[in-house]
Amino acid sequence: MTARRARLLALTGALALSAAPLAAQGASSGPRPLSLEDAIRTAEQQSAVIGVARAGVVRANGQYYQARSAFLPQLNASAAYTRTLASQFSGFSLGNSSDSTATTNESLCAPHIAANATQAERDAALAQAVTCQSSSGGLSSFQKVGFGAKNQYVLGLQLSQNLFTWGRLTGQRRAAEAGQRVAGIELTAQRAQLALDVTQAYYDAVLAQQLVEIADSALAQTNELLRQTQVARQVGNASEFDLLKAQVTRDNQRPQLLQAQTNRDVALLNLKRLLAIPLDDSVQLTTPIEDAPVPSLTGIATAAEPDTAAARRAAVREAEANVAAQEGLLKVAKSERYPAIALTSGYQRLFFPMNTFPTWSDYRENWTVGLSAQVSLFSGGRTTGDALIAQANLDQARAQLDQTRRYASLDARVALRQLQEAEAAWQASAGTSEQAQKAYAIDQVRYKEGLSTQTDLAQSRLLLQQAAANRAQAARDLAVARVRMALLRDLPLQQSGAGASGTGAAQQTAPSMTTNQNAAGAATQTVPTTTAGTAGQTGGNTP
Repeated sequence: MTARRARLLALTGALALSAAPLAAQGASSGPRPLSLEDAIRTAEQQSAVIGVARAGVVRANGQYYQARSAFLPQLNASAAYTRTLASQFSGFSLGNSSDSTATTNESLCAPHIAANATQAERDAALAQAVTCQSSSGGLSSFQKVGFGAKNQYVLGLQLSQNLFTWGRLTGQRRAAEAGQRVAGIELTAQRAQLALDVTQAYYDAVLAQQLVEIADSALAQTNELLRQTQVARQVGNASEFDLLKAQVTRDNQRPQLLQAQTNRDVALLNLKRLLAIPLDDSVQLTTPIEDAPVPSLTGIATAAEPDTAAARRAAVREAEANVAAQEGLLKVAKSERYPAIALTSGYQRLFFPMNTFPTWSDYRENWTVGLSAQVSLFSGGRTTGDALIAQANLDQARAQLDQTRRYASLDARVALRQLQEAEAAWQASAGTSEQAQKAYAIDQVRYKEGLSTQTDLAQSRLLLQQAAANRAQAARDLAVARVRMALLRDLPLQQSGAGASGTGAAQQTAPSMTTNQNAAGAATQTVPTTTAGTAGQTGGNTP
């Protein structure tokens, strides 16, 4: 009995443990709350465009380090080992030949002394032999300086320092610094554009949800009208025609609700795509459109007052940096005509051991110091071509800077006008919505009392539905316009066609820069690209 009870308790505990994760999963399966700031933050973390812009910043920093390094001494170390398998010095005789028939070769280190030599001749030969540094023969001592050595070790240091380059290094560094500024501005501009894109997508989804609620409320009103007509028909106060008309009105409202629900689902899917959220996940948007605050973004200026100065626009700052970069590259191209002077020095420690491994104290040294000058005497016109290309790039950059300033001034005026239009539409929609609500309430009372027809009531309902939709649309447009004006300084240029408004306005691309490469060996510098948004992106639409 005890064992049975123990098994029952164990089974109950296992069931409880297995049910706990299911309960927790069920509790966490609700909609995920999502505010506008959370959406923007999530989009930045998942955006490939932001990743590309950050990579551009890293690349620009690397190019700056490359340009700056040319001002500093360059020190390199080297190590080498050589094993001599056969040497041209191996044919020299270092002693007496073992062949008695061959001609006897005398060695300075082992001279041949005749048997009948006098004492003076013997002393002279021995004195000559004592001068040898090695007992193995005179030529074998040359191995200590590398001639015919079987093992050779070389340790070296090479030093070089540019002394005078006629502005080439200064031009490269100036172009690299401009590239850093361009990359930083481009990253901020892409973040601002992404914030505007997410804001539009977020408020589009909120607006679509409100339109679903408006359509659902209209369907409920038509259902109530149909119920009242059915009651009136039963008591003889309404005709069959009135009943049929109420049924048709109710049935016509259902497709509108389905359409609004489809639009809401599509808007939510588009928002999830921007945020890289799984499309099957459920989200709950918590930031309302009405009186929505401007989201605070780290590293992006969100001005309370509109900053419409053209000189502070991101595109203008990029164009100015591009001019500075092209001026530096022109300086580099002109420097090719003049000699570049550099200081060089080399130090080597050489080892020629008789065995495989050397002794650290047994070495020879080489140390040299010199000056080098390098100049192109004849390049077939390449130097002239480089200078012409650099000058043309500079002239183009200056012209594009002037054009970008004009576009920036126009873009700021368009954005300010759209904000004013959105504010006026929002204020006008407030009174219209209240009046439509009162008119519908009065018509409901009149219809119940028999003082108004069903047609009048349906018309009042349509006016109320349209006023509510216009109110929601005006709130969305105002919220997006405010965010755009707050981000205007860092946003790319967006010029709409004359009189265009709404999400379908055509966009015109502002002047774009090109990528130039210095042919004189300087690092490739990427100059600013000013865009007005890509076709199909939400950010290219006006609010």
